[in-house]
Amino acid sequence: MPMAMITDTETLAAFCDRLSNEAFVTVDTEFMRDKTYWPKLCLVQLGGDEEASCIDVLADGIDLSPLYDLMANEAVLKIFHAARQDVEIFVNLTGVTPKPMFDTQIAGMVCGFGESVGYETLVNSLAKQNLDKGSRFTDWSKRPLTERQVTYALGDVTHLRVVYRKLFAQLEKNNRSVWLEEENAALTNEATYIVDPQSAWKRLKARTKDGKVLAVLQGVAAWREIEAQRKDVPRNRIVRDDTIIDISHQAPRNVEALERVRGMTKGLANGRYGLEMIKAINTALDLDPSEYPKPPVKKDLPKGLGPVVDLLKVLLKFKSEKNDVAQKLIANTSDLEHLAAFGDEAGVVSLKGWRRKLFGDDALKLKNGDLALAVRGKNIKVIDLTKE
Repeated sequence: MPMAMITDTETLAAFCDRLSNEAFVTVDTEFMRDKTYWPKLCLVQLGGDEEASCIDVLADGIDLSPLYDLMANEAVLKIFHAARQDVEIFVNLTGVTPKPMFDTQIAGMVCGFGESVGYETLVNSLAKQNLDKGSRFTDWSKRPLTERQVTYALGDVTHLRVVYRKLFAQLEKNNRSVWLEEENAALTNEATYIVDPQSAWKRLKARTKDGKVLAVLQGVAAWREIEAQRKDVPRNRIVRDDTIIDISHQAPRNVEALERVRGMTKGLANGRYGLEMIKAINTALDLDPSEYPKPPVKKDLPKGLGPVVDLLKVLLKFKSEKNDVAQKLIANTSDLEHLAAFGDEAGVVSLKGWRRKLFGDDALKLKNGDLALAVRGKNIKVIDLTKE
């Protein structure tokens, strides 16, 4: 049996070899990200049916290949809670996502535990245990870890066994396993976690449709993304978001003009960063207009949709409570607005897959006047007018 902390390759290899024969493993990570671009992995917790250990990824000389092989073993289901950040770490380290995967946060939402349900809530409700969260925000990069830290970390995978089994049983009982498969599609796609520098501008709110401004924004944002990745520092340690947005509007072609942009210091403008930004700006300004990036296409919503959207919200809440599914998982306000405005042409996720059967079809009927809502006592009654 492994120790609570694994610090050498031989012990890790033996542990992962045993877990490779399990039907599933529970996985969690502890990492730091406040001073780096990429998450700095500090600890990996792994649990099988009978045993669990923490893997000290910072231990001198440890080779994590056995861990990576286990994550890539498609015969073993990997159980995470709120998997996205954990999976991003493995993608950055290995280039592939752990497959197959089960995310208990998504499963909890499908099973009616609310929106973005926390691990502690699921452990309290399903495992009937209370978690000690006192070590949650400690510095996981410092060694040695305390006994309390290790106990806390192990709890994130030991209780996860019970949570997984109970959620899986509920999904099977309600015939909703296929719902989870649809949600997992994005989680298991490597593209979800790979940042394309040429697309980095899309996360900045420039609030303009001017192609030239967007071209400069794209060029400078891409340069910053590449530099932040190269130096492994947060983006704003290179240049702040609001400064890049100001640069895109002013489009300075030389250092003197760059110095006048809010947030730029003389030293920054005259240094290597300034020269590289000027190069990116001039390259963008010299593009043919046909090469400018296109702003996101947003359909203009007609006025007067408020009452229809409000009715759709009532229907959504009714469907959510009746079927024990988190509203957020079915549709958001933007989805409802587009349903109200464009009907079947809205192109929203609530008109696809299980969401359409649960909510989308009736939402369209309500929007088209073929369905009515009535109040009876404390309950909402849905009336299909096509059958009346």
